[in-house]
Amino acid sequence: MGRKWNNIKEKKASKDANTSRIYAKFGREIYVAAKQGEPDPESNQALRVVLERAKTYNVPKNIIDRAIEKAKGGSDETYDELRYEGFGPNGSMVIVDALTNNVNRTASEVRAAFGKNGGNMGVSGSVAYMFDATAVIGIEGKAADEVLELLMEADVDARDILEEEDSVIVYAEPEQFHAIQEAFKNAGITEFTVAELTMLPQTEVTLDEDAKAQFEKLIDVLEDLEDVQQVYHNVDLSE
Repeated sequence: MGRKWNNIKEKKASKDANTSRIYAKFGREIYVAAKQGEPDPESNQALRVVLERAKTYNVPKNIIDRAIEKAKGGSDETYDELRYEGFGPNGSMVIVDALTNNVNRTASEVRAAFGKNGGNMGVSGSVAYMFDATAVIGIEGKAADEVLELLMEADVDARDILEEEDSVIVYAEPEQFHAIQEAFKNAGITEFTVAELTMLPQTEVTLDEDAKAQFEKLIDVLEDLEDVQQVYHNVDLSE
């Protein structure tokens, strides 16, 4: 497969400068997940996924607890889950996932972000078909062949297992997310360098310096929007 998790690494590397924004987004996502089922990660799979992701971003316990307590308290605040698709400079592709309590506001802000930064909105399905929904889980301290053996013993399938820098990264179908984590935990591994349900591009594109700078501005503007939870794209932003 050869797919790298560069875009996830870029997001995680920049979190120190944007902790309040990231924590606020996690708070909203945790609240929504807790409201959609039982506010207990043991019985609510969606909540468990969000909490595992939050752990890798070091989201403080008080933010997690506050979001869950808000859901338990019967808050009537509701959010719609929306996905926007669009194009950046030179045909680059972008997917934007949002949670919003004002659909018109969010649509207007996302459209403006594209329009003012060299991009344009596409129709539903115009971009997503070029991405694969993927579980990405990374650990340290083991080699790829050891991880493969561990997962085989647990009867868990993976698309690919790659050694990338200091981590071993497992790429799998989204429904394998919990099974992979459980296999690791049963082997005594409880810390993950990455634990994401993401959209990985089937192919990446490289932009020239000017287009890349414009594209990075587009991504920054989209990620700064209050209602936007995730931004996925197919541009190689590594140096």
